[in-house]
Amino acid sequence: MYKSSLALAVALGVLAQQAGAAGFIEDSKLSLSSRTMYFDNNVRESPATPRRDQRESGQGFKVDYISGFTQGTVGFGVDAQALWGIHLDGGQGYHKGGFFPDDGKGSANQWARFGANAKARFSKTEAHFGSALAPNLPILVSNDGRLLPQTFEGGTISSKEIDNLTINAGQLTHAMGRASSNRTGLSVNGATAESNKFRYGGLDYKLTPDLTLQYYYSNLEDFYKQHFLGATHVFKIADNQSFKTDLRYFDSSSDGKNGNDATYNFNNNNGYAKNTGEVDNKTWSAMFTYTLGGHSFLVGRQQVGDDGGFVWLNQGSLVNGSGTSEGAGGASFYLFTDSMINQFARAGENTNFGQYAYDFAGLGIPGLKASISYLRGDDIRYRSGQGTYNEWERDARVDYTIQEGTLKGLGFSLRQGVYRGSGGSGNEFTRDQDQTRFIVNYTYSFL
Repeated sequence: MYKSSLALAVALGVLAQQAGAAGFIEDSKLSLSSRTMYFDNNVRESPATPRRDQRESGQGFKVDYISGFTQGTVGFGVDAQALWGIHLDGGQGYHKGGFFPDDGKGSANQWARFGANAKARFSKTEAHFGSALAPNLPILVSNDGRLLPQTFEGGTISSKEIDNLTINAGQLTHAMGRASSNRTGLSVNGATAESNKFRYGGLDYKLTPDLTLQYYYSNLEDFYKQHFLGATHVFKIADNQSFKTDLRYFDSSSDGKNGNDATYNFNNNNGYAKNTGEVDNKTWSAMFTYTLGGHSFLVGRQQVGDDGGFVWLNQGSLVNGSGTSEGAGGASFYLFTDSMINQFARAGENTNFGQYAYDFAGLGIPGLKASISYLRGDDIRYRSGQGTYNEWERDARVDYTIQEGTLKGLGFSLRQGVYRGSGGSGNEFTRDQDQTRFIVNYTYSFL
């Protein structure tokens, strides 16, 4: 039995003895979430054999139980999560790994997993330990872009003891992919080795009601070290008018075996690296958003350093003992260019981007929102370092959530993306794609 599982079992046993305490039950929440998703990805340059187009349909269910805390100087609680994914259909010959787990013969018909966290609260500080963690931090963003969410195993702590200051820290050891029943170690895209130690710490300081400053440090042992600086400011022009500035900067460097052991190397997003396989990157980005009533206009700029691509936690290249995918693929990161199809995070890439969004509540249709965005990346360095190429993506999205009645909370989302690249060779760049997603979400709360 894993040490973490044993420790969690002991913690749950202690909690069971205190479950009758006021607060533990009274503040509990229990919900069932359903997600139905159709995914169609047309790879425009794909050869007829083997087919690279993907067309899949699936149904996901997620049960979340979040307890309150027992009374006393230190309060204890538990969170539990059960996940179940079902493969519906996608058309004969259109299946492709990544959306569903690979059972060695193709897409699995279904998969499931269970996770739980023990938690404790002292004053304004909370600690969580278990296998259902879903961080949303500048140095790690849990991905929820398919049927089921990505989760992590480890321990986290968050403290708000000082006014206007939030302190976050933790250590993660394993990841559970959005298309997997299993856990894997932690890694980066393109590497086949795993690490079981991702440490982080950071501060969010609200300097004024309108200005928030951030600093975070993270370390994936034997892969990379990363510093993050961020600043967000919202200037209120009028009751229905504002201007938001969001600045982000990352400095990433090599750690331990990275650059020395080929299995721990980072492939720099299939692009150029000053030192092959070694993490060496500085990336900054800026986004400015003007909001007027239901209208929102966004423009931004991002610069990825010339020495290598941006790096983030990503288990997509890991395989199990039989050589098949663990279903661990799919990762998010804290850059504005983490878009529907592409990431715009290759060495030397300069990306300009913009978006227009509208909330139809002002026209008497609350719950209806639409947006369209465009990103253009230039100066991407070829893997050889000789010459550059470019890429662009256009994404459109319409969301509607029923606001009242029996089906209140039922949501629909239609998304369509187009990606095109001007050059590259082999797997050095993303192939031209047209992608459509249709998603139906609903959550029912029992408590």
